[in-house]
Amino acid sequence: MDILKLANVSKIYGSVKALYEANMSVAGGEWLAIMGPSGSGKTTMMNIIGCMDRPTSGSVLLDGTDVSGLSAPELTHIRRDKIGLIFQQFHLISYLTAVENVMVAQYYHSMTDEGEALRALARVGLEDRAGHLPRQLSGGEQQRVCIARALINYPKLILADEPTGNLDETNEGIVIDIFRRLHGEGSSIIVVTHDPEVAEVTDRTVFLEHGRIAKTVSNR
Repeated sequence: MDILKLANVSKIYGSVKALYEANMSVAGGEWLAIMGPSGSGKTTMMNIIGCMDRPTSGSVLLDGTDVSGLSAPELTHIRRDKIGLIFQQFHLISYLTAVENVMVAQYYHSMTDEGEALRALARVGLEDRAGHLPRQLSGGEQQRVCIARALINYPKLILADEPTGNLDETNEGIVIDIFRRLHGEGSSIIVVTHDPEVAEVTDRTVFLEHGRIAKTVSNR
């Protein structure tokens, strides 16, 4: 069963076709990479898939729900309940500890549970850093806190935007290994990336050019 389906999705700003007639499906449990040069439509596609924006036309089915025509509050609820977002910029709250940053996501979803948040940190190998503030963590550790935060509400889809973009080679490898393990556990993952080495470990890569899907390549 598809976790995501885009049908003739376009996003147009005046005369600019940021995304044009995109058709794409992502199967449940699939790990997909989205690549393309700057201005190709990657960010626009990510914002639409992540329920942070709506298409000008076309339909977006997420876990069986057509989200393309939902209101902003409705999109917020879908994003909170179904999507785990991981960003290149970590967006951690500076005065909260690692475990508290993970618990913030719980707060907006249901009730906070420190034990569950600690278990999420343990899944990314950071249980011993739970009481540290972001400034006391390396870049790689901060990204792993972001991954734990994205996992805490058991999302239907993990959506990562350049998750290794600010990391050195060692930490990039750690983060990719975490994604590899999550994929092995059956998680559905979409990674937007410029890095061919990140894309090649996924199941499939979609290439965008000038707002259109130029080609799709199987990596298996």
